[in-house]
Amino acid sequence: MKDVILIVEDETNIRANIAEFLQAEDFDTLQAKDGEEAITIFEEKKPDLVILDLMLPKVDGLEVCKHIRRDSDVPIIMVTARDEEIDKLLGLELGADDYITKPFSLRELKARIKAVLRRTKSGSAKAAADEILTFGTLEIDLGRREVKQQGKIVDLTPSEYAILITLCQNIGRPYSRLQLLNATLGESYAGYERAIDTHVSNLRKKIEPNPQKPVYILTVYGLGYKFGDHYETNQ
Repeated sequence: MKDVILIVEDETNIRANIAEFLQAEDFDTLQAKDGEEAITIFEEKKPDLVILDLMLPKVDGLEVCKHIRRDSDVPIIMVTARDEEIDKLLGLELGADDYITKPFSLRELKARIKAVLRRTKSGSAKAAADEILTFGTLEIDLGRREVKQQGKIVDLTPSEYAILITLCQNIGRPYSRLQLLNATLGESYAGYERAIDTHVSNLRKKIEPNPQKPVYILTVYGLGYKFGDHYETNQ
């Protein structure tokens, strides 16, 4: 069954070119010309991934991203014509999984799509399908791709989940930001290391009892992050 991708882009030629390319790459596509239409199509069709332009008429891309994240963890790749770090980081804070800056090649976009879909679907190749990991009050059901904190389900984006799984399956091992990018995206994206900080910040807000004093995702100063090696894993 083909993955369905919603393309949200107000420039007709760009939207059509992306759709034509992705259809040739064996994806099904949906198209929206503005944020209002994007929300309607998303709610009706439930696509597998959203390519979301930041600058949109009626409802901008950030608001569309916020709307999607209220009820769904579907992967979002945000597209921006602005090359400012603050725009990219704001998109990630709102729950986008990746971002790409115009102008971009369609081959690069395809690589990003496949990387995000791969980590969304595959989970961890190391883990048995029915394996459940527990760390204190944190529980991770690898088969269901379900995370609970104190018995309550925590909604993670695919990127947040991938980072958590990479770290918790290598307890105590420090990862640089670039290593986490490579491990979670499956590709090396030089210059995108700061995106990891935003994903980790969002992840801490969701799983840490006190995000200001994390006990799961620990900072390794001058390098990156690790999962707290004081936890014993129970399966």
